This record gives sequence, structure tokens and C-alpha cells, in this order.
Amino acid sequence: MLYILTTFLAAVLLRLPIFHKPGVSLSFIDSLFTAASSVSVTGLSVVTVHEVFNNGGIVLLTVLFQIGGIGIMTLSTLFWLLFGQRIGLEQRMVIATDHNRPGLSGLVQLMRSILMIALIIELIGTVLLGTYTWLAGYHDHWYTAYFNSFFTSVSAFTNAGFFLQSDSMISYANDYIYQVIVMFLIISGAIGFPVLLELKRRLVNRKQRQHFSLFTKITTLTFAVLIVVGALLFYVFEQGRFLQDKSWHESFFYALFHSVSSRSGGLSTMDISLLSTSTMMMLSGLMFIGASPSSVGGGIRTTTFFVLVAAVFAYMRGYKEVKVFGRELEEDDIKRAFIVFFAAIGLIFTSVLLLTAFEDIPFERLLFEVCSAFGTTGLSAGITETLGTASKIVLIITMIIGRIGLVNLLLLKKDDQPVRIRYPKEHVIVGQ
Repeated sequence: MLYILTTFLAAVLLRLPIFHKPGVSLSFIDSLFTAASSVSVTGLSVVTVHEVFNNGGIVLLTVLFQIGGIGIMTLSTLFWLLFGQRIGLEQRMVIATDHNRPGLSGLVQLMRSILMIALIIELIGTVLLGTYTWLAGYHDHWYTAYFNSFFTSVSAFTNAGFFLQSDSMISYANDYIYQVIVMFLIISGAIGFPVLLELKRRLVNRKQRQHFSLFTKITTLTFAVLIVVGALLFYVFEQGRFLQDKSWHESFFYALFHSVSSRSGGLSTMDISLLSTSTMMMLSGLMFIGASPSSVGGGIRTTTFFVLVAAVFAYMRGYKEVKVFGRELEEDDIKRAFIVFFAAIGLIFTSVLLLTAFEDIPFERLLFEVCSAFGTTGLSAGITETLGTASKIVLIITMIIGRIGLVNLLLLKKDDQPVRIRYPKEHVIVGQ
């Protein structure tokens, strides 16, 4: 509910003339779409940022990125602490839900750590991008270089997918240094705050031997494998098409950057509409999986995908338990993964079905747009601005659900469990 209220408040603010350039106006549906895309850190846009918003509006967008990326409750906790307010049980329960935490202990310290890590990484990104673009001659003035880099750094780390230029990062297609910095920011935001916190503890306590948690092992492995597989498939599918006249290093960075960006970043160094159908379908699958839990991204999450694959292989081999990295997965987590997966499939199917009824656009492009919204990615096949009001509303709902993980909220355990009634068991013929 907090994300929904924040989205409507943001829509009202983004429509105010004080945030627009002279002579520019924004309809309510477009301001609502921009607000939803900003708060859900998606990046799908029906407007060109630098043509519509002035510097004040650009700063407002970065604030919305922070709210959506780092989390409403994280920033709310900061303000409560600044004003000397005590964090009560109800607020702690909301924080735990917002960050997928099983317990209520140590949440305030967790919020402080998350905020500190986020600000440090964004500051590093701003300094690196600002200094590089200024020295490389992309901007005439140092303050313009650092202002634009501040926006890019926050957008990349929070995986918001917005860029101040209308063609996203196409003008940086051959600037590999710039791309590497942006990819570092995207991965830092999408890998998940629990992973970043474990890395921080490992760096701070070097002398103490520490083992990474099962969550970090699964997340890091799945994240890395998806990036590698995505890059390889991009290269294979586009070798005879978009990449046919490109050098090896151009092909490498096109494939790698868009594999990383499909995690949840949403920035692009090429016109996505030029991709083949097979590549768009592959990227749709990557966006559907999305980023890691407790990160700035959406989708079903990397751990959900890992648990699904591990469970299917285990059951196919006749095992009743799912074992990974010397540990046995909880049955409740396996059930949760399957429920999240099928609920997400239902959401994607419904959204695409509605869009096909509203728009006369090829199916694969509509699927790509919906998966981009659900994964809060922001990559677009170039059809977002052409969509009608009904289609925009569908994508708004999909973006919000993708960010807050509504399917996860449906699985929260309640204290007052109903009385369990056992029925006789009976086999059903399946798959034959």
C-alpha cells in the first residue's frame, strides 16, 4: 500500500509545472506512468526526461529512484531516527516484509547499513562517471558532467533504467570504460543487499574466517550464470544479424552489456527493436527472472529460479529432498518458489492477453514490454510511447507488482492458522 500511495503522490508532483521545462505539460496518465516507472525503478517511459523535466524535475526523479530502489521503509526509518522517534513493532514488521526478513531483530541497524552501502556506491559511481565524462570531453562544464553522472549513477545502481538522453546509452556504444562503470553499478544494485552486507563484513573482518551463507552462494552463482548464458545466447542469436558487421570487441560488449542490463538495469547501447525475435524472447525470459531478493530489482528473483531448477532436477532423479552446497532446502521454500513462479506466469499471461486486446502490435514485442515491466527492467522494443491509456494502466499495475512482490505478500504466514483437516489420499495420472 505504501508503494501505491507513494506512486500517486509522485504522479501529482511530477505534473506540477515547477518541475517542467517552459511550455511543457504532462497529462495525468503520463505523469502516473512516469511515477510508477520511477518508484518501481523500472525505466519504461512515455516521455523524454531531458525534454520534459528541468533540473528540479530531474532531482525529483532521482529521489523517487532512491525511494523505490533502496526501499520506502529504509528511508522512512532514517527520518524516524533523525527526529528521535522510536521504531515500534508495527514499523519493524513492515520493514521485515519490505526486505524479506524472517525476524524482527537488528532491523534498524540493517536499514542503516543498507542506506550507507547504497550512498557510498552511488557516490563512487558519480565520481567515476563525472570525472571520466568531463576529462573525455563529453561535457563543456564540470558541474554538468557531475550532475548528469549523479543522475546516471543513481539510476544505474537502483536499476531505474532512466537516462537523460532520448536514445538511452547508444551514444556510449563504443565507450567501454563508461559501460564497465555502469555495469558495476547495475550489478551492485541487482545482486541484493544481503550479499553486499556479507561482502562488507568479510572486508571489515579480514582476520576472522567467515563462510558465505547459502543465500549468497545461490544468488551469486545464479546471477553469474545468467549473465554468461545471456551474453552467449545474445551473441549466437545476433551473430548473423545485428552483430554481423561488428568487430569482436563490439560484439562482446553488446552481448555482455545487454545481458547485465536485462537483470533489471534497463539501459541499452542499441535500438532494441532491431533485435531478432529469438533474442527478444531470450531477454524476456531473463527479465522475467529478474534480480536477486532484497535488491532494487523485480521479477520472480534469481533464488526462486535456482530453487525451481534444483527441485525439478532432484525430483526427476527420484529424490524427495533438494540438496545444494551441502545443505537441504526447506520444503516451504520450495513450495513458495513454485507458487511465485505460477502466480507470475498468470500475471504475465493476463497482462499480455489484455495488451493484445488493446493494441495491434506483434505478440513478441508486447511480451517483451510486459516482462520488462514485471522484472522492473525498463528495456523497451520502442512501443511504450505508442500505447493507449488502457495498456499503460496494465503496465503500471505490472510494474508495481513486480517491484513490491505482491505474490510474496500472499505467502506470509499468519498467526491464526486454520484447523487442518486431513483427507484420504489418492493418486492422479499426471503427464502420461
